[in-house]
Amino acid sequence: MDFFEAQDQARKQSGRLVVLFGSAVLAIIVLTNLLVMFAGGLMSTTVIATPGFSVDWGTVVTISILVLLLIGGASLSRIAALNRGGSAVAEMMGGTLLVDGRTDARKRRLMNVVEEMAIASGIPVPQIYLIEDSGINAFAAGYAAGDAVIGVTTGALETLNREQLQGVIAHEFSHILNGDMRLNIRLMGVLYGILVLAIVGRMLLYSGGRSSRSGAPILATGVGLMVIGYVGQFFGNWIKASVSRQREYLADASAVQFTRNPSGIGGALKRIGGYTGGSHLSAPKAEEISHAFFAEGVKLSFRSLMATHPPLDERISRIEPGWQGQMMMTNAADGPSETTSELVSGFASSNDARAASTAAATPGPDIEAGTVEVDAQALTDGIGQPAETHLDYAARLLLEIPAVLRDAVHDPFSARAVMYLLLVDDDPLVQARQMEHLEEHADPAVWTAVQSMSGIRAITAWRLPLLELALPALRQLSESQLARFLENVDVLIRADSRIQLSEWVMQKLLRKHLTPPDRRDGKAKLAQCTDACGTLLSMLANADHRSSLPVEEAFRSGASELPVEVVLKPRDTLKLSVLDSAIDDLGSLHPLQKPKLLKACIAVVAADNRLALVESELLRAVAESLDCPMPPIPDFLVA
Repeated sequence: MDFFEAQDQARKQSGRLVVLFGSAVLAIIVLTNLLVMFAGGLMSTTVIATPGFSVDWGTVVTISILVLLLIGGASLSRIAALNRGGSAVAEMMGGTLLVDGRTDARKRRLMNVVEEMAIASGIPVPQIYLIEDSGINAFAAGYAAGDAVIGVTTGALETLNREQLQGVIAHEFSHILNGDMRLNIRLMGVLYGILVLAIVGRMLLYSGGRSSRSGAPILATGVGLMVIGYVGQFFGNWIKASVSRQREYLADASAVQFTRNPSGIGGALKRIGGYTGGSHLSAPKAEEISHAFFAEGVKLSFRSLMATHPPLDERISRIEPGWQGQMMMTNAADGPSETTSELVSGFASSNDARAASTAAATPGPDIEAGTVEVDAQALTDGIGQPAETHLDYAARLLLEIPAVLRDAVHDPFSARAVMYLLLVDDDPLVQARQMEHLEEHADPAVWTAVQSMSGIRAITAWRLPLLELALPALRQLSESQLARFLENVDVLIRADSRIQLSEWVMQKLLRKHLTPPDRRDGKAKLAQCTDACGTLLSMLANADHRSSLPVEEAFRSGASELPVEVVLKPRDTLKLSVLDSAIDDLGSLHPLQKPKLLKACIAVVAADNRLALVESELLRAVAESLDCPMPPIPDFLVA
C-alpha cells in the first residue's frame, strides 16, 4: 500500500466510523427513552402496538433531542479542545515540551532521532513532549504533519537503546504518513460524547442519594444512564480497537521498510515484553488516547476484544519470522546498553556510523553548484515512503551542518536569527538595508544573535533542512512574536524589490507551518483545476534558467502525465502571487488525485535528467503545500 492509498484508506475508515458511531448513538437514544419511561412512569397518551401500553411521543422527541445535544455537544467540545492539534493531546497526557536537550545525553539522542526521521521523510520536524511515566511507550498526535507532535515516555527514553528508539519513532512517523492521527483525534471526540452519559448518570446518582423525596426515580435514572454510557463506551472502544489493530500492523511494516532494520522495532517490543513496567501508563487520560500509543497503554478487562494493539508476540513474529519467543528482560534501572560517548554524540546506530564514514569519504552531489542528475521514478516512488537511503542522507546532513547552526535552530531567539540570515542578500547595498531593518524591528535578543552569527554563511543546500529544524522552536513564539517575525521575513525578501523563487519557497513554508492550518478534506478532481495545474507546470518549466531543454518540451513532459488538458502559460504572466493562488486551489484535490499531479510536476523538472536546486526546493514546497511529504534528494538517488 503506497502513501496515497494509506491516506485514502484512513479517510474511508473515518467515514465507516461515522456510520458505526451513528448506530451506537441511535441505540443509546432508544435505551435512554426506555429508561426514562420506566423511571418516570410515562404511560399516558398514544397507544402503540402492545395492548395496554402507551407512550408520550412528545416526551420521546424531547429526550431524543436532549441526548443528541448532550452527546454532540460533548463530542464537539472535546474536538474543540483538541483544535490546537498534537500539542493539546500531549498536554492532556501531562507532557512537557522538550525545549533543549543539549545538556542531557538521552534527550539529545531523542532529538537527533526525531530530526533524522523528519528530514528523511520530508515531514516538518515535530515538537517533542516527554511524558513522566515508567512505562515504555510513545505516540504521534495531530491533525496533519504540520501540527504533529511526538510524545515519548521517560521509561522509553531511559530503557531503549538508540536502535530500538529509532524503530519506535519510525513507527510513529508511519502513523503520521498514513493519516492515522486525524482519525485518532476524531475517535477521542466521539468516544467522549458517549462517555458523558455515564458522567451525567453519576451526577444524578449522587444528587438522588442526597434527596429524601422522589429519590427513587432519580437514582434509577442515574444508574441507568451510567449503565447505558458504559455500554456505549464498551462498543465504542470495541470499534476503536478493531480499527486500531490493523493500522498498528501497517505502521510496524512501514517502520521496518523505513529503517531496513527489523531488530530496531522488534527489539523495542521485546524490551516491553520483558520490562517490569511494561507499556502501561498511569496518566488519567491514558485510556482516552490508548489507540494512539506505540503499545497497549492501559490494562484491559476484555483483553482480546478491547485491545487497541495486537499482542506483542504477534507483532514481533510478523517483524522477525524466526523469533523463538524470548523477551529482553530489563528493569527500569538497567537502561540502554550504550556508552556515554554514543549517547552524547547521538549517533550510535549502524546507519549513523555508515553515514558518518560516507560523509567523510564521499563528496555530496554538486547541488551547491546548481544541479544534480536525478532519477524521476525514484522521486515519484519516494513520496510518503522514505527509505533507508533517505535516513542515511539525513544522518549525514546533520553531521555536515556546523554545530553552531544546529544548536541555534533549537532556541526561539537564535532560530529566528538563522532564518533572517538565510535571507540576507549578497549585494552589500541590499544587505545594509536588511540589517538596518532588523536592528530597528527585530527583537533585541534576536538582533544580538544575528550579529553574533553574521559571519556564518550557510550553504544554500542547507536552507530547507535548517528551516525544518527550526520549526519546533519557532512554534513556541507568541502571536505577537510570530507576527513580527513573519513581517520581518517579508521585508527582508522585498529589500531588493523582487522575490526570488528560493525566497518565495521559504516564505511559503514558514507561513504554512507556523499559521493555523487549513483542515479541509479535499474532494476536487483535476478536471476542476486545469488552470491551476497549467500555472504550476508552467512555473516549474521556467524555474531553471540554465537548462538547455526548451520550456515547451519540459512542460509537455509533465502535461502528458495528466488525464486532463492543460495549457502552457506565457512567461510574463507567471507571477508568484498567481502561483500562490494556484497552489491554494490545488490544495482542495482529493488525495487520490494528487499523485497524478505530483508525477506531472516531477516529469517537468526531470525532463532534462537534471535537477536544479531551485527546482528541488520548489518541488518540495509544492508537495508540502499539498500535504504530500517528499523526502530529500540525496546523492544515493543520483542516476
